[in-house]
Amino acid sequence: MKNFLLGKTLDELKNSVLSLKMPAFTAKQVAQWIYKKRAISFEQMTDISIKNRILLAENFETGRTLPLECKQSKDGTKKYLFKIAENQFVETVFIPEKDRATLCVSTQIGCKMNCRFCLTAKMGFVANLSASDILNQILSVEESEKLTNIVFMGMGEPFDNIDNLLKSIEILTADYGLAISPHRITVSTIGIIEPMKIFLQTTDCHLAISLHSPFPPERQILMPSEKVFPIQKIVSELRQYDFSHQRRISFEYIMFDGINDDLQHAAALVKMISGIFCRVNLICFHAIPSVDLRPSVERRMLDFQTFLNNKGIICTIRHSRGEEIFAACGMLATKKF
Repeated sequence: MKNFLLGKTLDELKNSVLSLKMPAFTAKQVAQWIYKKRAISFEQMTDISIKNRILLAENFETGRTLPLECKQSKDGTKKYLFKIAENQFVETVFIPEKDRATLCVSTQIGCKMNCRFCLTAKMGFVANLSASDILNQILSVEESEKLTNIVFMGMGEPFDNIDNLLKSIEILTADYGLAISPHRITVSTIGIIEPMKIFLQTTDCHLAISLHSPFPPERQILMPSEKVFPIQKIVSELRQYDFSHQRRISFEYIMFDGINDDLQHAAALVKMISGIFCRVNLICFHAIPSVDLRPSVERRMLDFQTFLNNKGIICTIRHSRGEEIFAACGMLATKKF
């Protein structure tokens, strides 16, 4: 494994510079250059002596790599492709809006969860991304310095890579790092319970749960993980936490025509999450190859939304972005199927 400085915490950077007999304060200088000034090379680190820059370059790499390509959709959404290793790639999506600039970040190459509706699942699981790989996506897109929100909703299941996820969040939110408010970061999960508990206890970031059906047998057909991480147990665990202040929880609900988009499902969903201060995001399914699911029609989505809102649950419909370049929800993959 390459010895990258990107992805190291301040304590790890101190250990790295001390191992080269440099003064401890050099670690803060390196952190400033990598995280705040977004340096790609050691030559850019002009307040570090030439001797020490040479020494750093002989023992480490900065860890910054630029994307291989970028595709832009007609709505302004951009999809970036990053090379991780030989024949290993991930995709990252930039979503511009009037009042925000969001980056959808990947945490794995492929995914183990095998959700029926997700193109990433068709890749199978290849590898976890390191903290360096994760942070490089954020620092290396063209819009890096104007990002307002980070969502871990790209390729992979974030809580299946909990250590590198939490390390990335530490660096993203730390004063020595990017100093982003945790309330500008959202992590989406199918609901792996133990890592979810660690995340809730150690960060203040927002949480999004992939729900998609309030009926466990039906959810298991859509999401095989239901068998191991049942939604009823997930919701029961979430009831132990207070989401009525700044931290937000949302339930993601992809709507499939004739499967989970009627008012019977809406009523069961209300019953399941009643009492949790939350939001439900309805998402239009984006058709993917070799999957016999269809998107719900707009009228049904609106009726579903109205039902939930009338029951006191904030419900929004998420507009599709970047579908024609396969950048929309559930469409990220670096192989063609």
